Amino acid sequence: MPSAYPETKVRIGIYHFPPVAGVGPDNQPTGLLGDLLRELRKVHNDVSFQVFYTSPKRRYLDYEAGLYDVIFFQSANWGWSGRDVTISRPILTDEELYVALKKPGRNLSFFDDIASHAIVAMSGYHYGFADLEVDSQKLQQKFNVEFSDSHNRNLQLIMADRPSVAEVAVISHSYLQMHLSKHPDDRSKLLISDKPDQQYELRIIARKNGPVSATDMMELLAPLIHNGSYQKMVEDWGLHLPPEFLNGFQSL
Repeated sequence: MPSAYPETKVRIGIYHFPPVAGVGPDNQPTGLLGDLLRELRKVHNDVSFQVFYTSPKRRYLDYEAGLYDVIFFQSANWGWSGRDVTISRPILTDEELYVALKKPGRNLSFFDDIASHAIVAMSGYHYGFADLEVDSQKLQQKFNVEFSDSHNRNLQLIMADRPSVAEVAVISHSYLQMHLSKHPDDRSKLLISDKPDQQYELRIIARKNGPVSATDMMELLAPLIHNGSYQKMVEDWGLHLPPEFLNGFQSL
């Protein structure tokens, strides 16, 4: 960490994005980001990492209001272009998949025309089928889509076989694998697309001229990369590092 930032206070924006990030019943951060913040606090006593809880929809308004300085695990394509930010190299990768109820005669061609089905998705998330549009009113004018704040609820709607409400859910690969590891019987009930709705590389977004830049955050992350703990955390949550991720960290 540069000596120009002694006793730095960094406010981290967090919203529900399991298993990447979330908020536990004790109001503490969970998921990969929760683990990461605990490890960062251990190795950087001169930095105070404070948490600010936002939501997928409010994240930009709260950022513009100055309520947090840094947000982890964002795609640069998710509404950050044109904002006064610094952006790190990719530190995580994932993808969204289409999920439907497995029925006799239904195969992967069911996903060929997503717009023809009733869709259930997460409120405030960006999706490939919608060209990354997040305005719910615009999306509901164009698609038969229902929004919720829970991947689990969306999967339950699919398995309840209520086609007028939900025929296709859009679920992240990492969340789906986590769910199936806990509920292996569901694997035989679900039809899962072999082509993603979108693939994304997730980065650190930091306020330009804020207490730290995205480059500073990468320097803070470097000790956890050098000792292998970041890679282990990523694997423990069923997530993946970008290709060639470790290249270039030797100098940090």
